[in-house]
Amino acid sequence: MIKTLFCATAFLFASIVAGAAHDGDDEKVTLVYDQPLPNVPGKSMKGVLVEYAPGGNSPAHTHPDSAFIYATVLEGAIRSQVNDGPIVVYRAGENFSEFPGDHHGVSENASETERALLLAVFVVDTDETNLTTYEK
Repeated sequence: MIKTLFCATAFLFASIVAGAAHDGDDEKVTLVYDQPLPNVPGKSMKGVLVEYAPGGNSPAHTHPDSAFIYATVLEGAIRSQVNDGPIVVYRAGENFSEFPGDHHGVSENASETERALLLAVFVVDTDETNLTTYEK
């Protein structure tokens, strides 16, 4: 019940929040939260909702050098590989972190039939506007 309410609130909030959004064929990325941290000058907390279509994925990417990221799977399952670590499948309710400078080589929906939903919370420099740099 709480997870369903949180997802519904996140989708509603995402639809009314002005901010950066990226829509690809396999993923939809929406900034859903952006708050400067009053006790850490120059830093902000930014929440990004990532929705993967069945079988969808993100290209390999990095995040700003100032970014620490906490990610939690809200729905479905996400296959992920950070740096040279193992490929791990995270299911709804599980989470992982990315540290400044990490390379996210694999980020994809682990299912070919169900969507997956991920909330990534960044602690990042406030003036940072590009949260993800995709490899070509």
